[in-house]
Amino acid sequence: AASPQVITSGSSLARLEAIEIELQRLIAQTEELQYQVDRVVRDGTSRIENLEFRLVELEGGDVSNISETTTLGTLVELEGAIESSIDKVTSEPELAVGEKADFDAASDALANGEYELATDLFQRFSNTYPDSPLNAKALLSRGIAFEELGELKSAARAFLNSYTDFPESGVAPEVMFRLGQTLVDLGQIDAGCQILSQVQIRFPEAQETVLALDAMNDLQCQ
Repeated sequence: AASPQVITSGSSLARLEAIEIELQRLIAQTEELQYQVDRVVRDGTSRIENLEFRLVELEGGDVSNISETTTLGTLVELEGAIESSIDKVTSEPELAVGEKADFDAASDALANGEYELATDLFQRFSNTYPDSPLNAKALLSRGIAFEELGELKSAARAFLNSYTDFPESGVAPEVMFRLGQTLVDLGQIDAGCQILSQVQIRFPEAQETVLALDAMNDLQCQ
């Protein structure tokens, strides 16, 4: 029979030291990653604030009334019990009576080319159901309707509101891409390039990232 391996105190100490060194390395990597994430969040938030300022100027509004931008990626804590992650994944969004019908009516107007009606219906939807899980898409769709009407400033405003209010929504990548494109169409090339660059940073796996990179290449963004 093979002799049992004898573990000396010296070898045990060496292993503990090796484990400690590895833990320190992992902690350093984690801290560096957190620093990079925080830097991206700060940079993205700053860009959104600058964009808000530019857009208000384009609209001829009062820049002194601009509210503070919510930090990108910040989760808003809701009062009440905390839902489990399983419930969040498996449960369908709860809609108020008539909510889905009103959203569908606005979507139908957009699909049928009734763009002015669509902008009104989506605005009414957002006013009637301010807490709706469909609001991010409602603002996106309203922006698209404004685009079709050639009202690019209003389109940019709708896209910006959708992203700043719902930065983690399922339509956020499309919203950010369309916002960048609309700014370019408004002649705000630098701002458009900055927003397009954020698509890749915020949503590297989204298909809009490819579109954003192509657009940046065409624009020769720095």
